[in-house]
Amino acid sequence: MGALDEGHFHEEIENGVKLSCLELGFEQEPETLAIQDAVRVLLKGLSEDFNREGLKKTPLRVAKALRQGTRGYRQKVKDIVEGALFHEAGLDDGSGHAGGADEPVIVRDLDLFSYCESCLLPFQVKCHIGYVPSGERVLGLSKLSRVADIFAKRLQDPKRLSDEVCSALYHGIKPAGVAIVLQCLHLHVPNLESAFLDPNHQGWMKTLVRSGSGVFENENADAWDDFAVHLRFRGINVHRIHIKDTTEQCWCPSRSCSIPKISCMLESADHELVAAVASIIRSLGEDPSRKELVGTTSRFVKWLMNFQNTNLEMKLNGFPCGRLDLLKPNGEVSHNKEQILSELNLSFWSLCEHHLLPFHGVVHIGYLSAEGIHPIGKSLLQSIVHFYGFKLQLQERLTKQITHTVSSLLGGDVMVVVEASHYCMISRGIEKLGSSTVTCKKLGRFKTDPALKDMFLQSIPKTILEG
Repeated sequence: MGALDEGHFHEEIENGVKLSCLELGFEQEPETLAIQDAVRVLLKGLSEDFNREGLKKTPLRVAKALRQGTRGYRQKVKDIVEGALFHEAGLDDGSGHAGGADEPVIVRDLDLFSYCESCLLPFQVKCHIGYVPSGERVLGLSKLSRVADIFAKRLQDPKRLSDEVCSALYHGIKPAGVAIVLQCLHLHVPNLESAFLDPNHQGWMKTLVRSGSGVFENENADAWDDFAVHLRFRGINVHRIHIKDTTEQCWCPSRSCSIPKISCMLESADHELVAAVASIIRSLGEDPSRKELVGTTSRFVKWLMNFQNTNLEMKLNGFPCGRLDLLKPNGEVSHNKEQILSELNLSFWSLCEHHLLPFHGVVHIGYLSAEGIHPIGKSLLQSIVHFYGFKLQLQERLTKQITHTVSSLLGGDVMVVVEASHYCMISRGIEKLGSSTVTCKKLGRFKTDPALKDMFLQSIPKTILEG
């Protein structure tokens, strides 16, 4: 039956697509079940009801995402390289067609995603691979990406990832040399307290690493010059990256020396939650007692607790949430002509309740106010955004909650636009780097007056969300 067969299509819409035997088997594997049990413990630690609508399938979704994101533990380089090596006569003497003697084959801009071994959050990698063929052998170019992905799909550190990819390719295809350059980007989600205290929080940690073997083993070797020239217009100066240096101590934000020593971050992590995270790590095929993973469980729990559901009454800058009386500077109520006021690019960080992966972005708020009225303070609106952001969330719900809260303060004429990048979109499944999600909520005249709506939308600057 064809994929577009009308009857088959409507049957899928009505009844869903049946899971394959393979997927059904995956759901019953001990590792999957163990991760689900651990996720339920974590949700309980967040003061959430894992049986509520929206969270019922979260343990399975998280298990699938984690096992997919660490599938490299269950893959072998040999299985990929064998059968993908091709004979190309004349390479050694420079008369072949796929390169020549001492000439590198370079594949640039491979997008990879890995899980940080220090905090268990995903980080992004832009990978550049070069190798000098030898013995009249060339590797199918797509296999370079697949080999790199095997090692990326593990709990990793940028420098070790670079070294492992380099070593695997060198021993797998036996070239004259292999060169690897990685550009790594790690999301830095602040804790709730520092988000309020530091409005200029830097949301990313970046590092650049390289590895070399064979003719690239010496970081000053001439072979690096040919590789470097093809990366220079990408803004990468290869010669400033030292091969022997390990990843900077502050690469992972959870271990960063620049993070303020906030008191709540120093409290001992709950032992039951730590044990749950350790169970997840073991189920992925890792040893939580490995030197590089010691402390990872506690760091993840402390980070996760930033999104605990406290059910506290919202108080903004010391005032309970309620209608504000907007007055003129002299204290009189204004009856002047109304104008659009706005606060744009209010940053937020949140945690997807479906996959327990972070999403982040900016919030734009527009509202109507009489001329001559002091606009509402940016800090108050930012407080509203943070209050709803630091929870298990959906972007659609976040947008609605911010809109209705601002409306209760300022009246009914409010419009909110949220732009976000979701790690559940880029580190699992379709892996769409650069994708972003936009949601919008309109109340009052912003909903009924297209011109008013368009005026506010045109005031929003173009936003580029890294990640």
